[in-house]
Amino acid sequence: MSHSPPKICGIILAAGCASRMGSVKQLLLAGDRPILEHVVSNACRSRLHEIITVLGYSADRIRTEVDFSDTRISIVINSRYEQGQSTSLIKGLNHVSPSCDAAMFLLGDQPLVTCKIINTLILAYEKHRAPVTIPYYREKRGNPVIIGKELFHRLKALSGDMGARSLFRTLKDRIMKVQFDDDAVITDVDTEKDYENIKSRF
Repeated sequence: MSHSPPKICGIILAAGCASRMGSVKQLLLAGDRPILEHVVSNACRSRLHEIITVLGYSADRIRTEVDFSDTRISIVINSRYEQGQSTSLIKGLNHVSPSCDAAMFLLGDQPLVTCKIINTLILAYEKHRAPVTIPYYREKRGNPVIIGKELFHRLKALSGDMGARSLFRTLKDRIMKVQFDDDAVITDVDTEKDYENIKSRF
C-alpha cells in the first residue's frame, strides 16, 4: 500500500447567478479584492494539488476581474448553471486529473475559509481516508467538503440543486467530522446582510 500523501483537487463552485443579491456576487468586494479572488487565493496557498474553478454566469467578466494566474488553476465553464449546483459539481469532477485521490468542493462565496482551514481538512483526510470529510462549527455542517474518488460516480449521478447532501445521508456512518471553532466554514454570501457581515471582517 502506498504511503505517499494523497493528491486532492480543489473544485471551486462559482457558476451561479446569485439572483437574491441582484449583482455578480463573485465580484462583490471584500477589502480590496472580489470575494471569489479571496477564495481562489486561499486555495492557491494551500496544499491542494490542482484547482478547478467552475464559472457560468458572467464568466467572461469574472475572468477579467479575478486573478487566475496561478499555474495550478484551470477554468471550466458550466453553461447549464441555471439547472442547479449539481451541474457545476459534475462539470468540475469531469476535469479532475486521474492521479487525484479526492476532490475538495469549495464555495465561491466563502472568502473566510483560509488556507489553514483547507490544510486542516486535508490533514484529516490524509489521516483517516474517510469517503467524506466535512467541517463542522457548533454542530452545523459547513464547507468545504472532501469526497474520495471512490464516490465520484455517485456524485455524477446527482441532479438539480441538491448538491451532495443526499449522498451524506446514505453515508452518515462513514463521514469524518472535523470540528472548527471558527464560523468561517458556515459563513457565505446569500443576502445583503451576509455581505455586510463579510465586508466588516476585512
